[in-house]
Amino acid sequence: MSGQARSKLSRVLEDLGRTLLDVVASPGTLDAELTGVLIYDPDDELVVSPGELVLGVGVRDAQTTIELLRRLGECGAIGLVVKHPVETSEAVVRAVRESSVALLGLTRAASWSHVAALLRTMSLASADMVGGTDDFAGAPAGDLFALANAVGALLDAPVTIEDRASRVLAFSGHQEESDPGRVETILGRQVPDRYTRMLHERGAFRELFHGDEPVYVEALTEEMLPRVAIAVRAGNEVLGSMWAVAREPLTADRAAAFADSARIVALHMLRARAGADVERRLSADLVATVLEGGAGASEAAQRLGLADGRLCVMAAQVLEGDAADNEAASQRLRDALALHFAAVHPRSAAALVGGVTYVVLPAGHGSARTVLNGDRDIIRLAEDFLARIGARADAVIGVGRTTESLAEVALSRREADRALRVLLADRRGRRIARFDDVQADSLLLRLADLVIEDGELHLGPLATLIEYDERHEIGFVDTLVAYLDAFGNVADAAAAVHLHPNSFRYRLRRLCEISGLDLDDPDVRLATMLQLRLRRLAGDA
Repeated sequence: MSGQARSKLSRVLEDLGRTLLDVVASPGTLDAELTGVLIYDPDDELVVSPGELVLGVGVRDAQTTIELLRRLGECGAIGLVVKHPVETSEAVVRAVRESSVALLGLTRAASWSHVAALLRTMSLASADMVGGTDDFAGAPAGDLFALANAVGALLDAPVTIEDRASRVLAFSGHQEESDPGRVETILGRQVPDRYTRMLHERGAFRELFHGDEPVYVEALTEEMLPRVAIAVRAGNEVLGSMWAVAREPLTADRAAAFADSARIVALHMLRARAGADVERRLSADLVATVLEGGAGASEAAQRLGLADGRLCVMAAQVLEGDAADNEAASQRLRDALALHFAAVHPRSAAALVGGVTYVVLPAGHGSARTVLNGDRDIIRLAEDFLARIGARADAVIGVGRTTESLAEVALSRREADRALRVLLADRRGRRIARFDDVQADSLLLRLADLVIEDGELHLGPLATLIEYDERHEIGFVDTLVAYLDAFGNVADAAAAVHLHPNSFRYRLRRLCEISGLDLDDPDVRLATMLQLRLRRLAGDA
């Protein structure tokens, strides 16, 4: 976050309210600038930058908390988050004061991954602005959480701002004063599926997105309160919506204020989207420069924080479908990969380049927060990612070598590309592969490229056999393939095509007589096997 505007810890806590976080013990001030969010793992080397907020996953007892507070204080961290219940003994409070690290309590129902993503979003809220000084009710229009608080104050009700997919982008304070459904939505940063289904069945979304006025939505369940919602749109494009907990329809004045606020929110969402587009393009340019190597690679790697240590390149792509769907799916894949690997290693970089999402992942020691011990850990991370996205994206991932220097990154990228191509052409359903594991398949594909480029596959005697098969429909080519695949073992080859070994030997003699192939010659056997494989690959291409 260097060079960007930063949020103060006190502001982040104020925006979150008591729904997620509360202050267990304070060192006296919470005005330090939040520079980033780090997930603590006791099995990893602790490397913390000044101003970071540390999520203490698995930290429960007082002694561990005290020791971690002292270590974080030496690194310049500003806060430690642990899940409730949090012990507040005199020793814990003293450790907070001595370390100058605030101790924060997280509600037990919250997901660590959601909290990490939310805090990172909030810490960068002001940096995401692309200019503009509009404000609304005293809150800067560039800060979506501040806008949610301002709208909540106007309506005297807890407010959420959501995208078209009902994902929570920001929310106001006092959410704990609403109902269990709203709290569950905040904790998950997504309206639960059972509620969105009910809203669809009632026609609430249809009414909401086809009008400009606030829509009153009766309570979905007995334990929930009614809502008032309004679409957030730019012209004819619906960007999302705002939802306020309300026991009755809004008065005319409040309805007008709600509609006015939706226009300000739309302006922010457009700016945030433009900023994200600019950031994606810049990231893609830097990653592409690193992947290509050359004079600019070192500077690009410096800007991405990848200048030192060992690196590994992954290449991921969605399986082919409709062109428009592919473009959207590719963008979602890039975003998901970036979030997944940023949680594992903050210095990883992901970008969509030419329809392929590349991830450059630090894979060595040094200052890395998470040390990846070779290819096994990298493959495990890729498998974990595909398992998490499930059916949301039908994708495959090729993995290149782990480099010893920046100069080898281009080679790792080529290997990742070749492994990816094998997976895209694979008939065995593999989803992840290292180049070393599919090198033979890659070589055959490259040979097939030469055949296609040449425009002609010179089959020689094999062409005679193929032509004979096509005229008489006897299947001599299948017999030959079975023989070569079995490395000359007649018994295995005969079983593969369901023939008696004697019948198989007869067919083998006949096909040699017809074609002129000398299968006793090892060079002929190798050349024939390659011709058959390349013929199939060239046909698939």
